[in-house]
Parts: sequence; structure tokens; C-alpha cells
Amino acid sequence: MLITLKFIVLFSAFSFLLFGLSCLFSPLMTLEFKRYELHSYQKITGILQILGAISLAVGLYFTPLLLLGSYGLSLLMFSGFLVRISLKDSIWKTLPSFCFALLNLYAFILSIFCLNNSI
Repeated sequence: MLITLKFIVLFSAFSFLLFGLSCLFSPLMTLEFKRYELHSYQKITGILQILGAISLAVGLYFTPLLLLGSYGLSLLMFSGFLVRISLKDSIWKTLPSFCFALLNLYAFILSIFCLNNSI
């Protein structure tokens, strides 16, 4: 497996583990989800982020989980990006979700490449 892919996966897994825990337990995240008018999705979002992080980490040894986790987190972050745009948030608040969407999409594409070429 490419060293670039391993780095991206570990960085993303660690980040989403922290994001997920924050989503589940941080009062600040509760305020944010209320601002988004998506408070009912806060817990499922946190759980999906943690499951995505675990899928990425385990996916280093079992590629189908890497594909699932990276694609799922990419979709989740793209959705977050669209929410930020709809709220007319600043570029600085909007950019992280877009970057994480692209990062996980890139990991997904690299995973397919590695799977097909057995690198």
C-alpha cells in the first residue's frame, strides 16, 4: 500500500475519531447542530464519524472497509459542506468540510488503484 495512502488514512481516522467524539459529547457541537437546524442528526453524525474512523483504520488491513469508510466519510463531509453553504457560512468555516470530503475521496480512489494493482 502506498505510504501516501497510509498517511492520509491515519490522519483522517484520527481526525474523525476526534470529530465523532466531539459531536457526541461537546456542548459547542450541540449549539452548532441547533444552528444548522439538524439537532436530531447530531448523534448519528457522531456515530457515523467514529464508525468511519474505525473503518479507515481497520481498512489498512482489509481494503473493502477502507473503501467503505473513505467513501462514506467523503459523502458525509460533502453533505456538511452543502449545509455550510446553505447557511452562508464564511469560507473559513466551510473549507474544512470540503477539504475532508476531497481527502477521503482521494483515499477512496487511491484504495481502488492499490486494490487493482496490488501495491
